Order: sequence, then C-alpha cells, then structure tokens
Amino acid sequence: MSIAIRLSLLLLAATWLLGACESTEQVHNGRFLAFGTLTDISIAGTSREQAESAIAALEEDFALMHKAWHAWAPGPLTRTNNLLAEGVRFAAPPSVLTLMQISARLARQSDNLFNPAIGRLVKLWGFQKDTIENQRPPDDAAIARLVKANPTMQDITIDGIHARSNNPALQLDFGAIGKGYGIDLAIEHLREMGVENAIINSGGDLRAIGSRGGRPWRIAIRSPSGAGALGFVHVSGDESVFTSGDYERNYLWKGRRYHHIIDPRNGYPAQGTRSVTVIHHNATTADAAATALFVAGPKDWHRIARRMGIRYVLLIDGNNVAHMNPAMAERIELADKDQPVNISKPLTGQEKEKK
Repeated sequence: MSIAIRLSLLLLAATWLLGACESTEQVHNGRFLAFGTLTDISIAGTSREQAESAIAALEEDFALMHKAWHAWAPGPLTRTNNLLAEGVRFAAPPSVLTLMQISARLARQSDNLFNPAIGRLVKLWGFQKDTIENQRPPDDAAIARLVKANPTMQDITIDGIHARSNNPALQLDFGAIGKGYGIDLAIEHLREMGVENAIINSGGDLRAIGSRGGRPWRIAIRSPSGAGALGFVHVSGDESVFTSGDYERNYLWKGRRYHHIIDPRNGYPAQGTRSVTVIHHNATTADAAATALFVAGPKDWHRIARRMGIRYVLLIDGNNVAHMNPAMAERIELADKDQPVNISKPLTGQEKEKK
C-alpha cells in the first residue's frame, strides 16, 4: 500500500466536500497525485479492506492515464502528435484513439470552442510546462500564424485504428478533457470492484455515484478567486460537477494576468468569464463543456450549452455576476446571499421558467 493511502485512509466525520451531511456510515478517504493535482477518493458502504484495495487500484489507473495523455512528456500522446505533424497515416495508440474520437464529437457540438487541437497555441503561451514562473506572453505575430492555420479536430481523419492529419499546425492537448475521461474510467473500475457509493474528486472536479448512507453528497463549488466556496450543491445517483476557472494556471506579466483557457478564435486567453461550473451525468462531457462555456462567455454560453446537451450551468462573469439557468438556480445554495444573479431562459423543454 502506498504512503498516500496509509496516511489518507480515514473516517471522514466532516470535510469541505461533505459539509453538513451527517451519517453514521463510515466514509473511507484516499489521496494521491494525478494529472498534476491532488485526487481524493471517498468510498462509502464498504469495508476498510475493500476501500483500501479500490483506492490502490485507482492510483495505478491514474498513473497510467497521466502518462498516456501527458501533453509534453514522452509517451503515447507525444508520439501521436509527432506523427500527426508529419501527415502520415499511422496506427494510433488505443489510449489516444478513443480520446480523439470523443474529442472530435464534443468539439463539433461546441462549435470548436472546446478544441484539443490547439496544443501549439497552449505551448506558445507557456502552459505546457510543469511550472510557469517567469513566463511572458508570446509575440502577436506568432499567435496570428497559428490562428490562421486554424487547427481543429476535423483536420484528423480516423479510419478504424488509423489516423492522419492534413494540418501540420495541429497538436493535441487533452488538458480540457483528459481528467474527465479518466474519472469516468475510474468510476467504471470502482463499479467492477463492487463499489456503488463514492466520489472521485480531482482538483475540485468530480463525479459522485450513489450516496452517503442514503443521503446526497454535499459538494462545494470553488469560488472564482480560487479560495473558499462560491456555493454548494447536493448530488446523488450519478452526477459530475466540473469547474473551469481563470485561477487554475496563470501568470503575471507587467501587472496583467494571463490564464490557460485559450480562445481558439483569436489565440488569446478567453475574456469576460471568471469561472464556469457544469453538472452532467458524464464527467468527460462536463469537463469539455466547462471549457467551451468559459470561452463562449456571458453572451453565448446558453447556445453552446444547449448544443452540448448540458442541463445545469453556473457562469461567473468578469463583473462577478452569476449567470445560471433556472434548473441550476433550483439546485445551488450560494454562500453569499447578496451575490448578483442573472437567471437565463431554460436550457431544456422540461425546465420551468424561474419567476
């Protein structure tokens, strides 16, 4: 058993994640590093031994996924990117092929606001590094060249197990979907091991299944400041909660902050949004949608959410106004009762207009 599990496998009486949900049922908790952030596993309704075994298995799973989808360290994705740049037809690694297929579908649904093909832009801005200290913005002309090349997932032709790109500017970066897909795979593995009540939380993005002793899981939504909670939602059954924020990876240059969520349309960090939270049954879709809606911004998030089949959205704009659809407004408990709120039209036909 790893040191992380030995130190972290505890009975949770109260945590920021579970808040005021009280139950006599034990919740076992494990923690390890994955995808560059701390990943917390909470398991209820099992023995300590079963929880230990499950958490150890997931730690191995996440280590393999991190290596497979790492955007700049040697591995399957970097080999794939080299071959895509050459324009040759090649047999894609299975671990990358599935993500390419899923990403292509979600990119189309988002009008390419979610665009994993802009890895060269992400690298140009300095965000494909383990540390981003002493970074400066790239040259405008270099940005313009990549924007003009317009790499998208539609530039990749997939034929069975083979792939090929006709755009040498294309480079894959799964930073806006890999975590979600990894969590979905991990949930499947938990269920195969007989676990039906759990949360996998990777850096504040999570998927929860089942319940805690029959009670919903109480989930904190991170504040756009990156510290503290903006509000809380209750989830049970099977739901994912993902947030994209400008606080996650950023740097200062001459008094201005530049964050890692790049708008593919102009090549610069997206403006007008501080954070977006999405609730969806599928973590992969929630992950991609949170990024797409962040880029869409306060004026266009509603249209993109409908295209992607999202039912619950909370967007905090640059003026700290919370934009949400009526169904989300019914679910969220805002920490600040004076928070400015703008309720949109319903996202679905079943959703009622909030008066």
